[in-house]
Amino acid sequence: MLKNYLKEGQKLPLFGVGPYIIYGIAVVNIIGIVLLCYVLKIGILDEPWTLIFRITGILLIVSGIAIWYIGALRSDMDDSITENRLQTKGIYACVRNPMYSGWWIALSGITMMWHNVWLLIFPIIDWLIMTVALINTEEKWLLNLYGEEYAKYKKTVNRCIPCFPKHAEKRRKR
Repeated sequence: MLKNYLKEGQKLPLFGVGPYIIYGIAVVNIIGIVLLCYVLKIGILDEPWTLIFRITGILLIVSGIAIWYIGALRSDMDDSITENRLQTKGIYACVRNPMYSGWWIALSGITMMWHNVWLLIFPIIDWLIMTVALINTEEKWLLNLYGEEYAKYKKTVNRCIPCFPKHAEKRRKR
């Protein structure tokens, strides 16, 4: 299980800015849902779109929770942080920030449950918020801490959109 402590010599906080980023994009989504679906009442789709959006939403929620779970609880990320070791194995070979990605994907799925075409902009807005926040916080910390090792890792693994290593290898060759 995750432990929230600082070991002597530990360079990074265990939870970092993550909760603030996730709470921030969740609040943005809630505001969008309330504004578009309940105040303005625009963009709401009827059958068969309701079913399509809800099935897609459920799939995204389940996928997001699975990605978060693997990144947060099934990897040794808490040990990597306390030992000041860059984690690049397992799910971290597919996406640099699986915990953020999982929440982003799950929140996108939750937004889909309202079957509103205008809410489709929110996963893009959320991605932009998450990307700007990560570039200006954790990526700077990791680059300062791990230097060239992190710079190389950044070039080969996506920040937030999971990509299997086989596909990443093809992308690097282009």
